[in-house]
Amino acid sequence: MKNRETVHVAFVGNPNCGKTTLFNAITGAKLKVANWPGVTVEKMEGEAEYEDVRMTLVDTPGIYSLTSYSIEEKVTRNCVMDDDIEVIVNVVDASSLERNLYLTLQLLELGKPVVLALNMMDVVEERGMEIDLHRLPELLGDIPVVPVSAAKRKGLDILLHAVIHHYEEDSKDEVLHYGQEIEEKIGKLSERLKTFYPTHSSIRWHAIKLLEFDEDVKSEHPIETADVFTRSYEKEIIQIKYAFIESIIKEVLFYRKKKTDRTDRTDKLLTHPVWGVPVFLCIMAFVFFLTFAIGDWLKGYFETFLEIFSGKVSDVLIHINTADWLVSLIVDGIIAGVGGILTFIPNIAILFLALAILEDSGYMSRVAYVMDGIMGKAGLSGKAFLPMILGFGCTVPAIMASRALETEKDRRRTMIITPFMSCSARLPVYVLFSGMFFGKYAHVAAFSMYAIGMVCAILVARVLHVCEKEKSGDSLLIELPEYKRPNGRTIRIYVWNKLKDYLSKAGTTIFIASILIWIVLNLGFNGMVTDPSESFGAAIGRGLEPVMRPAGLGMWQIVVSLIAGISAKEVVVSSFSVLFGVGNAQTTAGLNTVAENLKNIDPSFGPLNAYCMMLFVLLYVPCAAAMATIRKESGSTSFTVKLAIFQILFAWLMATIVFQVGSLL
Repeated sequence: MKNRETVHVAFVGNPNCGKTTLFNAITGAKLKVANWPGVTVEKMEGEAEYEDVRMTLVDTPGIYSLTSYSIEEKVTRNCVMDDDIEVIVNVVDASSLERNLYLTLQLLELGKPVVLALNMMDVVEERGMEIDLHRLPELLGDIPVVPVSAAKRKGLDILLHAVIHHYEEDSKDEVLHYGQEIEEKIGKLSERLKTFYPTHSSIRWHAIKLLEFDEDVKSEHPIETADVFTRSYEKEIIQIKYAFIESIIKEVLFYRKKKTDRTDRTDKLLTHPVWGVPVFLCIMAFVFFLTFAIGDWLKGYFETFLEIFSGKVSDVLIHINTADWLVSLIVDGIIAGVGGILTFIPNIAILFLALAILEDSGYMSRVAYVMDGIMGKAGLSGKAFLPMILGFGCTVPAIMASRALETEKDRRRTMIITPFMSCSARLPVYVLFSGMFFGKYAHVAAFSMYAIGMVCAILVARVLHVCEKEKSGDSLLIELPEYKRPNGRTIRIYVWNKLKDYLSKAGTTIFIASILIWIVLNLGFNGMVTDPSESFGAAIGRGLEPVMRPAGLGMWQIVVSLIAGISAKEVVVSSFSVLFGVGNAQTTAGLNTVAENLKNIDPSFGPLNAYCMMLFVLLYVPCAAAMATIRKESGSTSFTVKLAIFQILFAWLMATIVFQVGSLL
């Protein structure tokens, strides 16, 4: 074995193949996070040691092929072609072997040592399938094929053993033969590349990419090709690859037909061109019914605890002769603001639980497929719907997911429409106002916000598409995974991480915002005030009251809460608790008090106003963290500012139209 200090290893695989889980299982806490040069995609590096050999491991973005359309594909392609990378660990989802092998064949053509890590073998066994682990490596050029389970940390030592004993081996003969005509052209191009670039690695891969008219390869390694070929052979090369993959699957994979047939039968309904969208909307409506029906029942216990806790803290502070202003700050400001948000934990948990089950079962991929036609009419690929789906959870990762789109224009357009998706932070606002004004129809009012957000996003994209006079978006090419029973551990981790983020925000952003709101409502031009109407907050709100009045929101308290909501949408609810001096606006008594105060200030304030409030919160500028992410991903402050202005104006316009038309009716 070569005497080398460190072996450099790249982990490469399709999205959702368990690559990052495997990477983390091997590296543990020894991680270094940075950005890839020139892009905002995160770069994860870790270290491992086996048999006294040190390894530097690089986790690349998940991709389906080495054809560089998206940012992720370009980053991964540049990484694996780097001369520093000595071994490629191709992580494959063994339960979707056919889909994963296309990338495997491309990696083998690079001429570098490749180790195939067959992940999720436990899922293969659960489905009653079997993989011939002796024949598979033979068909792939005798490369090491190691069964692993990243989630259960099985097979890790064998994988590392294969890496350190395989990296020094010379590359094998080509695994895939493309036929006499194409192979002759590959041979001529390879000889020419060797002449002009004698030290270059991956000669065969570059020759194949030249035959595919790959623009990056043509510009980086320009050679005369007109006498070898005059048209692209990309279609033929892809077809030959998939024919070879099909032959591999027939030889090595057994007992998959029964599972596939079951998936096909289910997809006849869930991906039906007519019924697919209504089924999706019905599923989401049921999710929000559960969110309210069960969530509100559990929330009652949180409310009771908060009410008791708030009273006890107040009694203790008064007993020790604490200054009135400090009692007010702690009880009416911090506990009312932060505590009011914590009562929504049951609702948030149920929503995330449902989304995790839908994602892990394989259904969410179907949603993107079903929406592809609608997105195409809006000038976008069905891929753009994937960030929109993520937006139901949080806008920040949803904006980051726009990296998967091929062009900068598509990415920016997706950034414009994704914030219209109702993130979990908006749910507390929907629960508050629908609970106050819509009674047993609260879940219907809340669900309508999710539907309106999707409609507005698609309409805005359509208008931009028509204004720019472009052709329709490219069709979505996506392999639909087989349905599977959701993994309890995966779902538990997903829900806990989301709740942890929510609690973290309650302990930081909302905590600070609650204090700031209390300050602007208890300080005025003459110092401390007992009447909030004489505070700085009231002065700011009154200045903007005339602007918000046409939208049915002409009340300074509402204006102040909306301004505070820019920091985080949950702050809108905590602001109401502070603004109306209610310890917990989510109890029945609290809701009645807030509703009564709203009526006292404006007797005409009713369900229509409440609906316009929910609509404005849905459509106006997302939270500060989301705006910072948009600035980072777009690389443009000007674009971010213009987007914020557009969203505020759009929210005001839509709320105004609904209020004015509703008032007439």
